[in-house]
Amino acid sequence: MIKAGIIGGAGYTAGELIRILLHHPEVDIHSAVSGSHGGEPLYKAHPDLEGETELTFDTELAQDVDVVFLCSGHGKSKGVMESGVIPDSAKIVDLSSDYRIKGDHEFIYGLPEINRTEIKSADYIANPGCFATCIQLSLLPLAQAGLLKDSVHTTAITGSTGAGQNPTSTTHFSWRSHNASIYKPLKHQHLAEIKQSLKQLQSDFDQEVFFIPMRGAFTRGILSANYVELEQSAKEIQQLYQEFYQDHPFVTVSNSSPDIKRVVGTNKVQLHVQKENGQILITGVIDNLLKGASGQAVQNMNLMFGLDETAGLNLKSTAF
Repeated sequence: MIKAGIIGGAGYTAGELIRILLHHPEVDIHSAVSGSHGGEPLYKAHPDLEGETELTFDTELAQDVDVVFLCSGHGKSKGVMESGVIPDSAKIVDLSSDYRIKGDHEFIYGLPEINRTEIKSADYIANPGCFATCIQLSLLPLAQAGLLKDSVHTTAITGSTGAGQNPTSTTHFSWRSHNASIYKPLKHQHLAEIKQSLKQLQSDFDQEVFFIPMRGAFTRGILSANYVELEQSAKEIQQLYQEFYQDHPFVTVSNSSPDIKRVVGTNKVQLHVQKENGQILITGVIDNLLKGASGQAVQNMNLMFGLDETAGLNLKSTAF
């Protein structure tokens, strides 16, 4: 069995990770570290786990772990890496933004739909951002075909869990309920990784990606609407998408425009292609905490350890 360690075990992404790993056929949760809950049962931070596990939070990471998931938050993973608390032999999946952009580090960008081969041989994985995952998967087949010759426009809406567990003025219930708002328009931090991946597949890509992120009055899920002017028909582009994703088990190219409820609680991605007024519109939906975070992290771990890519991720949407 793979011995898994989690650093930053009390937040939303760690909670989803724990829920998946408790039922993973090849993994044991060996060490879950939390500075705020050390010595307490996991269900103190994640009450739904009461009766399911008696594991407790550690204050220090066990040194015999095989893989470590970094869930401490953006800007904190570099400090953990430099602290020496992670054993040299352990593989790492970082769920923060610290290593997503290529630079002077050994992390591989963990989007399996374009980097599966590199992930299989990697020791360090930078898990993609949630918005970035949904938007990239909506656009990558166009980049692969060299079709992104004009500006890309995307509007995407996310649930409140995307902002993390600690409440803020724009995430607490009385403000978010029955409300919607735009934030970080045209300058969201995920733009850099989106452009990086598009350029990876289409080396001459130098167009703008105009991204309007929105907060929605629901807890989880992302819907992105992405459009670009193209000469090809919707049928031609749909065929392109089906061929691109035919070997990727979590992505479905749907014949109908998807909604968030289709994928919440799963690691699935649903995409739909249509054409209106010369614009190809690709609609994508994911669960921001699963394919947008912890589910994708486990998908990456499976690849790193030579397991079936879908192991432990046969999660079912409730639909209603």
